[in-house]
Amino acid sequence: MLDTVPLQSQLLDHAEHYARWSGLAIGIVIAQQLVTMESGDITMPLVFAVTAFGLCAVGGVLLGDALTLRPQEAVRTASLAPRLVRHQVPPRMAPLLLLQAATLVTLLVIGAVTASSGPDRIGRAGRVLTVTCEGMPASLGPWPGLYYSGPMIAALAVGTPVCVWALRRIAHGPGDDQQRRDRAWAITGAWGLLVSSQVLLVVLMIFVALTEKACAGPLGVATIAVICPLGMLGLFTFYWSLVTVVAPRAVEDNTADDGTFEDE
Repeated sequence: MLDTVPLQSQLLDHAEHYARWSGLAIGIVIAQQLVTMESGDITMPLVFAVTAFGLCAVGGVLLGDALTLRPQEAVRTASLAPRLVRHQVPPRMAPLLLLQAATLVTLLVIGAVTASSGPDRIGRAGRVLTVTCEGMPASLGPWPGLYYSGPMIAALAVGTPVCVWALRRIAHGPGDDQQRRDRAWAITGAWGLLVSSQVLLVVLMIFVALTEKACAGPLGVATIAVICPLGMLGLFTFYWSLVTVVAPRAVEDNTADDGTFEDE
């Protein structure tokens, strides 16, 4: 009977990790199924796959957070300094992910504005970019217009508020410094997967569209020069986010022990 609580604690600790890992695994399986589904447009299954993977990663981390045991202390102490969300998230990567999310939204808005509003060869609007090539109109695609950006915007609209709510709940809830840090970093990593995977997809779509034909012109060349570094940044943040979701404590940060976290 004396071992009941430790055993339950061990099981729930493992359940937290299993939930995060299961979210990634389920996301990969669903993404594979979506990529291979029959469609007249090979890009839309990829959009659905990337979106589903990001949402599954977020869902797994949130489930793992819900399964995390809170410390059952007989006496609790509180600090006079308020705990803020910015004190719990990665101090270096969180601003970078926010900048990347703003870049993603900007690219999607530009894609929606510049995409052709008329139906293309399969009767869909918002899929291609219409340019003039050697005096003749030409369609470049796939282009991240509203046809493709709709699922991505919807995923961001769902995943971002939920992650923000979870971070606020962690910041103001019980737990020691290390536990709150692990939970907050895992949620930040899951949101980072959602954002960075979509950035990579949008960059890939723009790159393929502008290099499909020799019709991009100087503006297209400049656009490629801008998005290629964004793609490299997206690869880096995707890798960091994946490692953070799998094992938050494996991600080293010199500010983890600088005293920014407050005990409760």
